[in-house]
Amino acid sequence: MKDVNAVVLAQAYIKARHTDAKFGIESVCRGVGYSRRQLDRLFQKHLRMTLYEYINAVLLSESAAELLDTDQVVLDVALDCHFGSHEGYTRSFARRFFVTPKEYRKRKIAIPLFTQHPVNHYYILKGGRAMETTAICTVTPVTRPKRKLIYLPSHGATGYFDYCEEMGCQWEGLLNSIPEKFDAAALLELPDFLQTKGESKIASGVEVPPDYEKPLPAGYRVAELQECIMLYFQSGPYENPDDFGTVIAQVLKAAKNYDFERYGYRPANQIAPTFNLGADPKIGARIAIPVIKE
Repeated sequence: MKDVNAVVLAQAYIKARHTDAKFGIESVCRGVGYSRRQLDRLFQKHLRMTLYEYINAVLLSESAAELLDTDQVVLDVALDCHFGSHEGYTRSFARRFFVTPKEYRKRKIAIPLFTQHPVNHYYILKGGRAMETTAICTVTPVTRPKRKLIYLPSHGATGYFDYCEEMGCQWEGLLNSIPEKFDAAALLELPDFLQTKGESKIASGVEVPPDYEKPLPAGYRVAELQECIMLYFQSGPYENPDDFGTVIAQVLKAAKNYDFERYGYRPANQIAPTFNLGADPKIGARIAIPVIKE
C-alpha cells in the first residue's frame, strides 16, 4: 500500500497548502518527495485523473465557494485560486461546471463541486472495516415542514460503496453546492412511494424548501415530502479520520437499538427517506430517521 500512502500524503498536502502563495504542482511534488511523473502515475491508478486534473478540480471548487461567499471581482477570485487570467479561469470553470463564473454567481445553481476524500478511505470501505461496538449518541428531534427532496436514484446499489461504483462520486459535491439545502448531502434509503420498478431503495439527496425551482442535471428527481419529525442520531467527534466507517456503524447500531415507543415516537419510513449523513472527525457521524409523534 506504499503507493496508496503516497497519494494520501499528496492529497493531504494539497488540502492543507492550496491557499499558499507559491502553491502549485512543483510544490506538491517537493512537499511529498515524489516526482511529477510518479504522482501522475499513482493518481491515474487510484483516482483516474492526473495530479494536474486533481489540483484543478480542487481549486475550481474552492473558487466556487468564493464566488458565492464574497463580493470579489472574478479576476481576483481567479488570482486567489492560482489562475493567471480572467479568461483562462473562466474557460476552466465553464469546462468543469458547464456554467461561467459570472452566471454561477448570479443563478446559484447546483454544480458538481469536487469533494476531497483520501483515497485510502475507498479501500477501507471496500474491505468493510468496522467494529461492532455501540457508541454513545445524542438523539435530537428536528421538525421538518413540507419540503422538496432532490435525489438521484440507483438501480442496484445496497450501500455507499456500490452506490458510488454505480452512480459515480459527483453527487456529493453537486448536492452540497445547493445553497438552499437544509443539511449536507446524504445517502438515502427511500420510502416505497419514491421507488420506481427496477430501482433500489438507495439514492443520494438533500432536502430543500418547497419553492425551490432551479434546474438540475440529468438523472436527478424532485419529490414533495410532508411535514414530519427527523430524529438525528449523532456520535461524538473522533480523532483518526480513517475510523469513519467504524463510527458510522456504531451510530447505525445505536439507532437500530433505540426504543422509539418509550419516547413517544413511531418510525415513519413510509413518508420520508432515512438520511445517512456520513462522518466528520470534528462533529462525528450522523443519521436522520423520519418519525411521527405518538
